[in-house]
Amino acid sequence: MDSVSLLTGLLQHFSPTGQESGAVTFLVNAMQQLGFQAHVDPIGNAVGTIGTGSQEIVLLGHIDTVSGEIRIRQENDSLYGRGAVDAKGPLASFVAAAAQAQISPDWRITVIGAVGEEGDSRGARYLCENYPSPVMTVIGEPSGWNAITLGYKGSIWARVSVHQPASHTASGATSACDQAVMFWNQLTNEIAAINEGKSRLFDRLSPSIRTMDFKSDGFTDHAILNLNVRLPQGIDLQTMQALMDVCKEKTGVSPEIEIPDYMPAYLGDKNTPLVRAFLAGIRAAGGTPGFKLKTGTADLNLVAPAWNCPAIAYGAGDSTLDHTANEHIEIPEYLLGIQVLKAALEKIQGIAARSVEVSPETEQTIAIAKKCAKDKPDKFW
Repeated sequence: MDSVSLLTGLLQHFSPTGQESGAVTFLVNAMQQLGFQAHVDPIGNAVGTIGTGSQEIVLLGHIDTVSGEIRIRQENDSLYGRGAVDAKGPLASFVAAAAQAQISPDWRITVIGAVGEEGDSRGARYLCENYPSPVMTVIGEPSGWNAITLGYKGSIWARVSVHQPASHTASGATSACDQAVMFWNQLTNEIAAINEGKSRLFDRLSPSIRTMDFKSDGFTDHAILNLNVRLPQGIDLQTMQALMDVCKEKTGVSPEIEIPDYMPAYLGDKNTPLVRAFLAGIRAAGGTPGFKLKTGTADLNLVAPAWNCPAIAYGAGDSTLDHTANEHIEIPEYLLGIQVLKAALEKIQGIAARSVEVSPETEQTIAIAKKCAKDKPDKFW
């Protein structure tokens, strides 16, 4: 199975969060055909290992996607399909690169297609508790073939509920909805003060209302806001809880607050053998390496602290296409990503790099990638 057929087959198994089993089975079978020892773990992740050494590199991608099926098709060098960029493209490149790389007797490479990343990250959370720490790990997320992602912001979800006796609109009483808005306005004011002087989005708190609801049974009114705040380093769960307590005190509004999900920010070290191996791999493919910081979250936020090992995120593809109706990956870039991964994996193992001939088509892809980096400097660090 060639690299493009591998990705195409994975895309053909539509796998929105909670419906990953068909794609998992396909990936396990594909890895077995390529020489991996592969299986489905107890939570439903696809796991494949190649090599038998004691030192392990884990390449962790996610096999689920957001909803919204996209017709699988190739138009010139563009391959369309849900997950082409986020993140079946990076996951397929992990499998292809590991299958193509030389494996030292001292090493093994494990590729994992995790379930649930677009939901509750149940696949990664299971690994944090049940999988032994590898020497290094790479998370499969689109960074562009010539860039490495070092960090992601954190995230907190809050359900803010105000309940009070129902009242007539002419009564002059402050409604439940008014109180919920008062709390929200105070929260955004407090966040604005914290953000003051911080120009880089990665360093700022980013609040948003995701849903609003009101209901009444004629006796009690209920106003509910579901909020998300993207968190920079240094702002943890306890800090956010204290901030919301301040908002209660200043407004006199005391909503019930539930925290259904929290994920801390993560920023990795630039000076590690893992990073240096990828920088060398990008240069060997003719690229100029860059670093990225992402304002979303990824499984990197969970597994890197749990495993306490050098970790980055990497993958070909344009992340601005994530979750869009136009999601696609450029096949030459996808193949370049495999080339970079293969070179990096071999360098980590101490296998000498071999010279690579760069074709005119590859040169054109490199030029496009460099232009994208220039056009989007805020995504690089």
